[in-house]
Amino acid sequence: MGKKQEKNRKLSPDKDTRVITTKKIWEMTVGIFAICIPLAAVTKSGAILPLAVIAGATLSTAAIWLADEKKATSQHLLSQQLEILQQRLANLETIVSSEEFDLNNKIKNLEITDQTKPTRNKKTKT
Repeated sequence: MGKKQEKNRKLSPDKDTRVITTKKIWEMTVGIFAICIPLAAVTKSGAILPLAVIAGATLSTAAIWLADEKKATSQHLLSQQLEILQQRLANLETIVSSEEFDLNNKIKNLEITDQTKPTRNKKTKT
């Protein structure tokens, strides 16, 4: 079982936003049915209105469940990238804090070598 499926199983139906939203969609659909069935009889449109209501609710439900899967995948990728960056930062901290990387000593050594080098006199043209 994948991590995504485990995560989805851990959420209770009361806390899962997909379940809550789907519930609201279908509650509204029942209310719309209560309006559109008598309206379909008055307008003589037949089954077009109820079918449109069912199609709309079905597509909305599918969009919510599919969009959440894409969002979970992108969040998983972001968490992986964050872990990689944290590891790289820890590596850099280790390198910088090592004794070999002591910048002050290197700068002092460069200053000493610059002072001990003989300066060359440039010949000027006359």
